[in-house]
Amino acid sequence: MELWQQRLKESVTTVEELAQRFGIDPEPLREVTARYPLKITPAYVDLIGEVGDPIWRQCVPDVLELEDGGYADPLAEAHYAPVPAIIHRYPDRVILLASNNCAGYCRFCTRKRKVGSSEHAVSFREQREGINYIAGDSRIRDVILSGGDPLILPDAVLEDLLARIHAIPHVEIIRIGSRVPVTLPERITPALCAMLKKYAPLYLNTHFNHPRELTPASAGACALLVDQGIVLGNQTVLLREVNDDVTTMTELLRGLLKIRVRPYYLHQMDLVQGTAHFRTPLQTGLDLIRSVRGPVSGLACPHFVVDLPGGKGKAPLLPDGLSYRDGKTLITTSDGEQVDYPDVLDTVSVANDPA
Repeated sequence: MELWQQRLKESVTTVEELAQRFGIDPEPLREVTARYPLKITPAYVDLIGEVGDPIWRQCVPDVLELEDGGYADPLAEAHYAPVPAIIHRYPDRVILLASNNCAGYCRFCTRKRKVGSSEHAVSFREQREGINYIAGDSRIRDVILSGGDPLILPDAVLEDLLARIHAIPHVEIIRIGSRVPVTLPERITPALCAMLKKYAPLYLNTHFNHPRELTPASAGACALLVDQGIVLGNQTVLLREVNDDVTTMTELLRGLLKIRVRPYYLHQMDLVQGTAHFRTPLQTGLDLIRSVRGPVSGLACPHFVVDLPGGKGKAPLLPDGLSYRDGKTLITTSDGEQVDYPDVLDTVSVANDPA
């Protein structure tokens, strides 16, 4: 067993472990973890300074997750799934769901309904169906491995997937979405990085949300990847009481550049069922972008985007870029359609899919 696999086995997975370590009452959290699994790696739990701090909020269950406001599948991914392991929303690129497991389960996850659930495990057959689908559509030039977290797969399984995708003539680039540089930096080994290098051009978007996540271990993991030619970007989710202030966001963006990770997206929280307590008004993100432009290098300024409900795609927002009509917040899609976006948290009150 490799070190990273041993660390994964040592993860916190029960409310009793949380109670023992932090002195909390576990009883209110039992119903939450029965619906949404708990897993926190040793590296990440060690970053918690106190109950309720920004690291705690991201990984520890909260009874507010039982509130049903929002959508189980806010981006209508099921609608855009021609086969179970594929999400094909844009003509030239697809997401291949390589796994439904992660090193740690973020409480704000877009795929909260699936991650860590045995019911939604991605089978070998479904992976192969997904690769066959990609091979059969010559429009697809960009394949994004997501999940769950693809880097939770053993090296041999991951390489088999990469080799099969890389061999498809019309696929030009492969991207991987992974939070393990943050939550399980031990997973980023020299052997893994050398293997990934063989499938260039390969891009990896990771997921730092707070400057305290920029640890020496995470920086070392990113250095191993970059030194093997893997291009690193970061997708931050804007989270209430985690990173929704200028000081925190500025420190995060500057810190990412120092470890050779380019800030790519700042995401407005998706309208995911059980996550309303994390959501901020759209104006919060716009104010942050306005505030960091100038004081922070342009290299460190991400695109602020909203992934619109119903699978309408990502819409970039700029300061003063919203429009309003009849008391509604309107966002313009890439197709020029104006979409009514439920910006006031209390209006997101149904648990049905928006597609």
